[in-house]
Amino acid sequence: MRAQFDKQLEQLYLELIEMGALCEDAIAAVIHKLLHDDEISVDGVAAIEKEINQKERDIESLCMKIILRQQPVAGDLRMISSALKMIIDMERIGDQAADIAEIAKFVVGSTIDKVHIKDMAGAAIKMVTESVDSFVKSDMNLARDVIEQDDIVDVLFDTVKKELISIIRDDADNGEQAIDLLMIAKYLERIGDHAVNISEEVIYSITGKQKENL
Repeated sequence: MRAQFDKQLEQLYLELIEMGALCEDAIAAVIHKLLHDDEISVDGVAAIEKEINQKERDIESLCMKIILRQQPVAGDLRMISSALKMIIDMERIGDQAADIAEIAKFVVGSTIDKVHIKDMAGAAIKMVTESVDSFVKSDMNLARDVIEQDDIVDVLFDTVKKELISIIRDDADNGEQAIDLLMIAKYLERIGDHAVNISEEVIYSITGKQKENL
């Protein structure tokens, strides 16, 4: 019985890793478009988002099967419960990457080179990757590190906002594009927030304590 349970858990880990990788791919594709004006990258995001949505359904189904057939308790049940919450955040990361892709279609020119969008995207991708890794490895220190990294993304968002205000002040003709970039930065900030949520679920799955009780 335990051997079957362990096999299903291994499958769950693999599915979560694949879902996390798809989230990374979606973010990387839209940022590639912004930096290189590559329409293929944007078109590919919709397909990736569909894969992410399918992964969410697959993982949800797997978790339900494990709960019904294995009837896990204590730490095992917390882990599966956390996985169910994590996939909601990962699905939303996919949604927000798709939202960025829609805005990215209208961003052209050199304005993007004058702000820290690339740095912000890199930090967000790192948070998503490490939040999923922390779950797979049951690494509470890594989860806490991801939570701390959110401050980096927040600082970068403030930096981008100030840079865009300066651009608008110096050249009002770039105002519409600056607003598009601000929206992209806001979506990246939210992606970082979802990575934090995933990491908090990792800590809960290990300790049994909610955030306010840590």
